[in-house]
Amino acid sequence: MNARSNAATVPTNKALLAVFWIYVLVPLAWGVVNTLAQAIKLFG
Repeated sequence: MNARSNAATVPTNKALLAVFWIYVLVPLAWGVVNTLAQAIKLFG
C-alpha cells in the first residue's frame, strides 16, 4: 500500500493524467449541459 501511494504521488506522466481527466470531465460536463437543456425545455 505504501509503494502504491508513493507511485500515485509522483507525477510520472502528466499527459496521461491530463487525458484521464479529459475522459472523466468531458462526459460529466456533457451530462450537466444536457440535463440543464432538458430542464429549460420542461420548465421554460
